[in-house]
Amino acid sequence: MSLIVHKYGGTSMGSIERIKNVAKRVAKWHAAGHQVVVVPSAMSGETNRLLGLAKEINELADRRELDMLASTGEQASSALLAIALQTLGVSARSYTGWQVPVRTDKAYTKARITSIESERIKRDLDLGKVVVVTGFQGVDDEGNITTLGRGGSDTSAVAIAAAIKADECLIYTDVDGVYTTDPRVEPDARRLSVISFEEMLEMASLGSKVLQIRSVEFAGKYHVPLRVLSSLTDPNIDLDVEKNSGTLITLEEHTNMEAAVVSGIAFSRDEAKITLLGVPDRPGVAFNILDPIAQANIDVDMIIQNQSVDGTTDFSFTVNRNDFKRAIEVINSTVVPAVGAREVFADEKIAKVSIVGIGMHSHAGVASKMFRTLSEEGINIQMISTSEIKTSVAIEDKYMELAVRALHKAFGLDKEPEAKA
Repeated sequence: MSLIVHKYGGTSMGSIERIKNVAKRVAKWHAAGHQVVVVPSAMSGETNRLLGLAKEINELADRRELDMLASTGEQASSALLAIALQTLGVSARSYTGWQVPVRTDKAYTKARITSIESERIKRDLDLGKVVVVTGFQGVDDEGNITTLGRGGSDTSAVAIAAAIKADECLIYTDVDGVYTTDPRVEPDARRLSVISFEEMLEMASLGSKVLQIRSVEFAGKYHVPLRVLSSLTDPNIDLDVEKNSGTLITLEEHTNMEAAVVSGIAFSRDEAKITLLGVPDRPGVAFNILDPIAQANIDVDMIIQNQSVDGTTDFSFTVNRNDFKRAIEVINSTVVPAVGAREVFADEKIAKVSIVGIGMHSHAGVASKMFRTLSEEGINIQMISTSEIKTSVAIEDKYMELAVRALHKAFGLDKEPEAKA
């Protein structure tokens, strides 16, 4: 039988009743002869509750202590799940990330996994146990508990799957797969039966909340097949039906991909734009602006530098809204004195909308169709970025949902595509 990793999100673990249902589902797979490792998130809302308590004490609390605090949510849910499995007669053992151990770097609240020691997990699996490992967390080389950032349990699950050479990693969530866009924004969105790692990576990086981007990176790098499926179905659903439900994320060359030029519309409301006006246009200016931002562990997304006029240029970039205040502090305290910008303009009311599809690199006119559609809806484009399989635009956030719906219709994503021959 197969070696399978199950990952359950916060909604799936959101109550004792749902934890019991997760236990029933896992027990079903175990009874069928599969070796199962389970990676649960904290119960829904628990991480926010814990971090909210810290914020009441100090809005700029030490990040090491925030990781100590936030990691307890997954520890509680893992222990509860192990107890629920034992109650069903399934031999189960739970471990924290530092007990495995899952080793990370020292970037508190945004740590990256460096290695996973799989011996303890494999030993328990060989003894017939279900192994439950806390998601979202690890330990640095000095023994400090770290967390992987929001959505980090997805990354934990895929990394563990890679370390133990699992046959598949099943990501159970509150949706039944990957859709052409968020059905809450576009009711005619369709569930995709299969999508490539390349497309999923772009969609995750562009704002799709189904999977955390680093989990897709791990899966693609180590060739771990992923399947996104719902945990809200009957836990006793036929195993053969469940195995083939949801959306399979796999290597393009290993599947007969649907013949769609554009596979999905991704979007993000969590964007903010920072513009430096009147920057002296000289070699190294981009580095002098963005390096201090990088040193502050802030990710930059879209970037535009205008043509030089009278020896000066304007430089714009976007960051996640959660990093916006820190980015402005770095700009005002470090960047402006160093580069001599005339003025700094900031806008927190930005959204990013993107079209994604592996067929885009071999079809002309896709970007122009996107721009025409937005123009016909009276939506102004502020920034543009492209790759072989995606085109993204920054627009006013009040137009985001209109843009998503218009593009979804324009590219025919509400209709089933014809399969490749």
